[in-house]
Amino acid sequence: MNQGQEHIEHRAEQLRREINLHNYYYYVLDDPVISDAEYDRMLAELKDLEEKHPGLKHPGSPTMKVGAPPAGQFEHREHSLPMYSLDNSFSLDEVRDFVQRIKKQIPDADPYFWAEPKLDGLAVEVIYENGLFVAASTRGDGYVGEDVTDNIRTIRNLPLTLFDVDSMPEYLEVRGEVVIPRQEFARLNADKARKGEKVFANSRNAAAGSVRQLDSRITASRPLYFFSYGTGISRFKSGSNWQSQQEIARDMEALGLPTVPGGRICRDTDEVEQCYREQLDRREQSRFEIDGLVIKVNDIALQQRLGFTSRAPRWAMALKFPAMQGRTRLNDIQLQVGRTGVLTPVAILEPLNLGGVLVSRASLHNENEIRAKDLKIGDMVLVQRAGDVIPEVVRPLVKERDSTQIDFIFPDECPACDSPVTRLKDEVALRCLNISCPARLEQQLIYFAGKQGLDIEGLGRQWIRVLVSKELIKSPADLFRLRLDDLVPLDGMGLKLAHNILDSIREAAEKAVLPRLIAALGIRHVGVETAKRLAEHYKDLDELAAARQEDLQGIEDIGPEVALSIAEFFNNNQNKKLLEEFKEIGLWPVQALNVDNKMPLKGKKMVFTGGMKTLSRDRAREEVEKLGGKVVGSVSRNTDMVVAGENPGSKLNKARELGIEILSEDDFLNFLHSWSSRN
Repeated sequence: MNQGQEHIEHRAEQLRREINLHNYYYYVLDDPVISDAEYDRMLAELKDLEEKHPGLKHPGSPTMKVGAPPAGQFEHREHSLPMYSLDNSFSLDEVRDFVQRIKKQIPDADPYFWAEPKLDGLAVEVIYENGLFVAASTRGDGYVGEDVTDNIRTIRNLPLTLFDVDSMPEYLEVRGEVVIPRQEFARLNADKARKGEKVFANSRNAAAGSVRQLDSRITASRPLYFFSYGTGISRFKSGSNWQSQQEIARDMEALGLPTVPGGRICRDTDEVEQCYREQLDRREQSRFEIDGLVIKVNDIALQQRLGFTSRAPRWAMALKFPAMQGRTRLNDIQLQVGRTGVLTPVAILEPLNLGGVLVSRASLHNENEIRAKDLKIGDMVLVQRAGDVIPEVVRPLVKERDSTQIDFIFPDECPACDSPVTRLKDEVALRCLNISCPARLEQQLIYFAGKQGLDIEGLGRQWIRVLVSKELIKSPADLFRLRLDDLVPLDGMGLKLAHNILDSIREAAEKAVLPRLIAALGIRHVGVETAKRLAEHYKDLDELAAARQEDLQGIEDIGPEVALSIAEFFNNNQNKKLLEEFKEIGLWPVQALNVDNKMPLKGKKMVFTGGMKTLSRDRAREEVEKLGGKVVGSVSRNTDMVVAGENPGSKLNKARELGIEILSEDDFLNFLHSWSSRN
């Protein structure tokens, strides 16, 4: 290498280091030490060097933050450890209960807590290897997110190269929030409005929409910021790891990573309350939207002892701020007919901005609430966002009434089908009991065919609406009677799509299992988990329909209200007719009741990693649960088997390290086929 080339490489590396450092001063510390003109000059010089000498291109270069041309759809990326949600609380009393529960579970410890503002943005995971940014993904369902590496790379305050300090891990997964500052959000929306484009409802949606752009150059143009609040897996050369949340926050800053501002140790609930009130007082002055305070057990070892529920850590919670309030006019009250036939009144409001969210509708829940609040159409009303999320009409401003307000009268007939409405025993809600009601039928079918139901691929909301409007289906059973001649004439359908939809419907019927079908029926209070419980006790829908209410109450987690709802559903003549139709068309799964010697995976814990060619994750989970097993999200010494699909993640390596049995997707399918053929 000649001396000139060495000088060029040295200069490029020097510029990269200096620009990254000044990015840290400007975007993280908010304390720039050079002028914008000096910064622009250095960046222009680096761009020029990299363009003239392509071999100097470096993935950690600040020039990589400008974005790239449009890509295809996002790939999926599996998290090494689940990205859980947080349980929410809305009062300090609930925080005290939370602390008492923790002390009861670990009576030998006296935990401190780490408290930090809860930023209202998009949760993402950013991965570094040897200090270099290599990947990023959204939270997704907590287990698998969207790979948004190219877009996250463009965020100005996120370093592409970490500071080289003693505490730098070889491998680091950083969890954090992507947000947009209040003022920049207002400017972004004003710009979109000037262009005649749809504005964002709130800054969280703006952040999420910006991160999910297929053209990362658009992401680069948005005023996005990243703040870290925790870690996933981290590996150090020394084998040591962080002992507390406070250590994590301190070392993130040392590495050059921005952390949620305002985090601190709280020794007890009194200090948590003080921190909460301070953050609440600063809320309106904050540069970013803050909707609460996150409280975590500080000690990592205690966190591990406390563990997780199915959706959230037991050692953390979010204390939400009180709802924001504002006044506006109640222009109208309209009725919506839900999937279960409930008529829900909805307030149509003069649009009002509450905490960055444009509110124009709010549920009034039922007739009693309207009467109790004495609401009239035309009232000026006080509106709030409950938990800063759900719009709610608090009360009318009675003193501002004139002679123009009118009472809302609940109709005697359903607004969608003109059938009489009924109030069932011990219920406040009015219901349309007409099973063929177009409004109810549409929602029922969307649920029946959706992910929580039979999961009929290709038969989405759009096509169900068309099929209902054309009167091609009047009950769920009619889906399985559809013919090619019914579908092909529909606008936008086409022969190939029609064949695909019919194939999906047929496949759903053939593969339907009893828990799925019970859940798909849309019985009030019966979701996926309750449906599984019922399928463990009754072999088919006939047995379930014949079950007495007191027998149902004997099943774990099924109380009087749920049991009554199930009994009412199967006592309905229209629903009895539907079951007979299911039998006629062959949609009649029979569940083998749980007998230990017929459950080859009884008590086994399985992990799936990588992409599956044949089975969806939901279907694989069902197959495992049918055989007595349980699918978990992460690999540990308690894991019994790991099924590895295409491009498996780090879970496969961990399984090998722990000596856990590993199956390929084909191995797993052969096991299922072998068991099915023997039984």
